[in-house]
Amino acid sequence: MELDDSEKTAWIFKSGWKGLCPRCGKGKMFKSWLKVSDRCEVCGLDYRFASPDDGPAFFSLTFVAFPLLFFIVWLQVSLELPLIVLLAIAIPLMAIGCVLPLRPIKGWLVASQFVNKAQEAGTEKLWRDMHAREDEVKQREERD
Repeated sequence: MELDDSEKTAWIFKSGWKGLCPRCGKGKMFKSWLKVSDRCEVCGLDYRFASPDDGPAFFSLTFVAFPLLFFIVWLQVSLELPLIVLLAIAIPLMAIGCVLPLRPIKGWLVASQFVNKAQEAGTEKLWRDMHAREDEVKQREERD
């Protein structure tokens, strides 16, 4: 089943932002708050393809931290708050504002990678060999 672009986008946002498996939409993508599962417990999708790296932090800083920073500067300029009050408002606001969106953004990036079959050019053989070695090590550990 091939999805058109608008359906792909909708599926990426739905599965990514809700933390659902991008293949079946039923299993959980995360085993803890930001740790991606090894496999989907429903359809068995292997999440080793997922490498969002610093993407969630970048998007969180770009779309959340910068607007919050402008808000805090505006707050200081317009109200002339004492420094301690400004810090008491700004630090929790920036921390919570930047940390809360990390999981949905990471889910969105992982779902995007799966749906769009994203992979660095020329690395398919490298990834296949690396995963084969990982599987061999796991099998040896399970036998011992």
